[in-house]
Amino acid sequence: MGELIMSAPVAGLTSKNKITAEDVTMLRREVFADGVVSRDEAEALFALDQTARDKCGEWAPFFVEAVTDYIVRQEKPEGYISEENAAWLVRTISRDGMIDSRTELELMVHVLEEAKSSPAQLSAYALEQVAHAVLDGKGPLMHGGSLVPGHIAKAEVDLLRRILYAFGGDGNIAISKAEAEVLFRINDRTAAADNDPSWNDLFVKAIANHVMCSAGYEPPTREAALRHENFLDEAAPTLGGFFNRMVSGGFGAILEAYHSPGDVEAEWEARNRATEALARRAETIDADEAKWLAEHVGGGQRPLRDNERALLTLINHASPEIHPALKPLLDKAA
Repeated sequence: MGELIMSAPVAGLTSKNKITAEDVTMLRREVFADGVVSRDEAEALFALDQTARDKCGEWAPFFVEAVTDYIVRQEKPEGYISEENAAWLVRTISRDGMIDSRTELELMVHVLEEAKSSPAQLSAYALEQVAHAVLDGKGPLMHGGSLVPGHIAKAEVDLLRRILYAFGGDGNIAISKAEAEVLFRINDRTAAADNDPSWNDLFVKAIANHVMCSAGYEPPTREAALRHENFLDEAAPTLGGFFNRMVSGGFGAILEAYHSPGDVEAEWEARNRATEALARRAETIDADEAKWLAEHVGGGQRPLRDNERALLTLINHASPEIHPALKPLLDKAA
């Protein structure tokens, strides 16, 4: 970060290694009354967060609010996180590629939630932090919680869903390939664990969203695509029960959020034939997407996992024309 320029009050707090409620009040009123308006001021707050060992409960909300306001509202263009600002944020909160503070993880997620638009790298990076914690038992999630390496609990699923919701912003953006890759890695590394059932729900909906939107479907809001319902919500004692629940109400709840390309044009009778042909082509999962999915699901060798079978069943129902590369997988899922 180079040499920091700190105001005397901030420098004084850094030197005493303690932040009290009175200190936070002073910072709000005297130092940052107009908000954090420069990169130097933001970096001074980061230095304070990292050096003060004894911090009051009021510090974390102030820190998250102040830095979020700076990067989302003060940096131009307002509301949009540039590639350069995203790289600065990741660089500033990372040590050896990881976040080790719950406050800084909360900052990352809050920035995603408040921004109208942000680079895909920021969401994928936030998901990576959760993956580190889930798979290796390291990172900010382990503070104050009982984190079991290789097992995903409801709290972690809720955090993953919150990150995925946040990145959607106002653009109704489909789940990106970078995000899907992280989710597949978590699924692979926790397959043998007794994961919270909400993980299956989120995994299937998120990967299906990526694949269906890549195949040409109009992406719904992420909130609509990933909303928590009774899809794969409850633990099933048998595979049969698992799929009975899914088929009885789950498909409709998911598919109603998606619209095939050309739905608007379909209102124009003169364009119906062209629209239908376009829809059929767009709904076809292309060769690259089929290859990517085949590599991640089953790897062609091992048996399908329950949530992978559910994913393939959903895709089979959604897309009338499936690329031949997926047919062996779909046959396994049948």
